[in-house]
Amino acid sequence: MPRKAERIIIGETSITYLIDGVGLFNPEATMPAVDWAANHDCLEESQLVLPFGSFLVRAGDQKILVDLALGGMDMKVPGVAHMKGGELLQSLAAEGLSPDDIDTVVYTHLHVDHIGWTTDVAPVPNAPEPKAPSGLTFARARHVMTEAEWRYWTGEAAGELGGPDTEATIKPLQDVIEFVQDGDTLAPGVTIEVTAGHTPGHLAVVVHDPSGDHSESVFIAGDLFHSPVEIADTVCTFASDVDPERVRAVRDGVLQRPDTVIAAGHFTHGAFGRATPVGDTYTWTPIGHAPTAG
Repeated sequence: MPRKAERIIIGETSITYLIDGVGLFNPEATMPAVDWAANHDCLEESQLVLPFGSFLVRAGDQKILVDLALGGMDMKVPGVAHMKGGELLQSLAAEGLSPDDIDTVVYTHLHVDHIGWTTDVAPVPNAPEPKAPSGLTFARARHVMTEAEWRYWTGEAAGELGGPDTEATIKPLQDVIEFVQDGDTLAPGVTIEVTAGHTPGHLAVVVHDPSGDHSESVFIAGDLFHSPVEIADTVCTFASDVDPERVRAVRDGVLQRPDTVIAAGHFTHGAFGRATPVGDTYTWTPIGHAPTAG
């Protein structure tokens, strides 16, 4: 698992992956359609290891955090996962930044491992002695997501396991949340792309060089990808996908894009890489490694 910040630079814009923690998942429960015997190289000691973190985008004078990781919790879901976080603010401090330096927080979606630092209270499900948050962690920042995502988790999916806690997340955000749409610009070269499927309002963040000097872009994928197995086997799905067919269609479109670096925060051996066509499938190549020969 990456323990140090990873960074790539496009023109004058940098994208840095900041680690918060890690989860150990039962692969059969998490991605049941995968032939894990044929994909054992994606496992560590028979476990699917998924890091948690945030992407820090520095574009012009803007500092943007994409997702807020797991937060200060140590949670076990019997038969499914053991998740532990809490390092994000230290990772941010290692970049010379404090929470007050962040201008915008972007939520790709509101699953618990992407919202943990919304307030100073991690959204621990069914906590025996729940604490009331004292305020937003990134109090000076805009907090943005799609309207469809907000409506889903405050409507039909309110209170579902794996989603946002009402006290720790929803109530603190309800008076400050801003909604963004497909194509909206957050900073020079930083745009929103709606990628619904994993959740009804899931989004991605696409980073280009606003000067046009560099053709390559970075696609911050949220939960379109959890493991390289989803790149090699494009028909597999994740257990928490709300609309698996739509996820697969969106994922396939991303894999076919030229000049694209995928930023996948749950990947164990490098958060940044490229999908290289190999026959009728793809292989994942972390940045700094040569493509696998087909």
